[in-house]
Amino acid sequence: MSELHIIFAGENVLISKKPYTSWREIQDEYEDYMASLGPWKAVTVVSWLDEEYSDLVPSAEAQVEAFLSSEEAARSLSFANKNEMKR
Repeated sequence: MSELHIIFAGENVLISKKPYTSWREIQDEYEDYMASLGPWKAVTVVSWLDEEYSDLVPSAEAQVEAFLSSEEAARSLSFANKNEMKR
């Protein structure tokens, strides 16, 4: 199973499968880059997201599983009310 990065870019929280070697590569890819975590195993990503964001819809586990099953390299997470997303 691939490892994932959590990327904070502007008002978005994304997960990515890309095998970055450093945060600087991520910063170069996302103009509004703020921070990133990882690479982490999917179970760690789900656990961290569950602890930090109670308003993910669908759940962190469902979003990560769907992402891992897709061919996408990165995906924005969805929240119940994006305007209430806090970091």
